[in-house]
Amino acid sequence: MSQFFAIHPENPQARLVAQAVTIVNKGGVIVYPTDSAYALGCLLGNKSALERIRRIRQLDDSHNFTLVCRDLSELGNYARVDNTAYRLIRAHTPGPFTFILEATREVPKRLQHPKRKTIGLRVPDNAIAQALLAELDAPMMSVTLIMPDDEYPLTDPYDIRDILEHHVDAVIDGGYCGLEPTSVVDMTCDPPEITRRGLGDCSDFDVT
Repeated sequence: MSQFFAIHPENPQARLVAQAVTIVNKGGVIVYPTDSAYALGCLLGNKSALERIRRIRQLDDSHNFTLVCRDLSELGNYARVDNTAYRLIRAHTPGPFTFILEATREVPKRLQHPKRKTIGLRVPDNAIAQALLAELDAPMMSVTLIMPDDEYPLTDPYDIRDILEHHVDAVIDGGYCGLEPTSVVDMTCDPPEITRRGLGDCSDFDVT
């Protein structure tokens, strides 16, 4: 049965954040809030945790996983990006955007799109997510918490606990999250291509 942490959305309690990160470091899967929707997260490179997330979401091998980072200082380790793309990404982070980028060798192959060798990267504007990432001192592998056959993400942490308490190791209650996932922008195209319109303002990426 999963643990349930009620963490303040603006002033996260360091003790609870540390407990949640301990679970991640031990190979656990957690549910945590972001600035768009709740997400499933685990340690980068943990194969068994990744497979658990795949089963929960019923994802195939072509799904682009996202590396959720504290800031763009980690970008160069995991993705290849030119100066023009970097300026666009910097202008929209932190925020509700996922950017599809060419992955570097630092990204485990099982996280990359099998044909395109790409990875999603995101910097959330959410105090709990940022506190988790700071304590972890590394990106988290993550996907939006949308259950199979559902159109929208789960928003109520108590509903999430009821549905997933035997499938994840911890649920973080950070209050209600929104129904919209992130906007997804493929930065490997020229010009960039919006592949999903979500919460973020995509006007800077629209081609007129």
